Amino acid sequence: MISKIEAANAEARLLGTLSLQELRVRWCSLYGLPCPRLRSADLLRRLLAWRLQAEAEGGLDREARRVLTGKARAKAPGPKLTPGVRLSREWRGRVCDVDVVGDGFLYEGKPYASLSEVAREITGVRWNGPRFFGLRKDAA
Repeated sequence: MISKIEAANAEARLLGTLSLQELRVRWCSLYGLPCPRLRSADLLRRLLAWRLQAEAEGGLDREARRVLTGKARAKAPGPKLTPGVRLSREWRGRVCDVDVVGDGFLYEGKPYASLSEVAREITGVRWNGPRFFGLRKDAA
């Protein structure tokens, strides 16, 4: 039995032999829709091959679709944390200092990969690290 991916690859190889008019007919037979008004056989061939591959592989993931439709959430710009910077936060009467190091953060002599891990260590619950340390506008 031939897999979806193998079938898509075989179809893509076949596309390489077709003229522009034949590619347009192939588009209509595959999708039942009018073919995009392209004048380049190469561009239409690539578009068809991409669609075949996307269908065989399962298409785009949710985040990729959100980016393409402009609905992706933009990352809030924040201060750049370079090695040597010290963040300080008072939590329940105790001052908590965190040093930024080359590969993460250092809190009480122990290395952490993210500020969120440090905030979780301090509070015992999940926190957004940049928010906990006041690096975002909606800081705690």
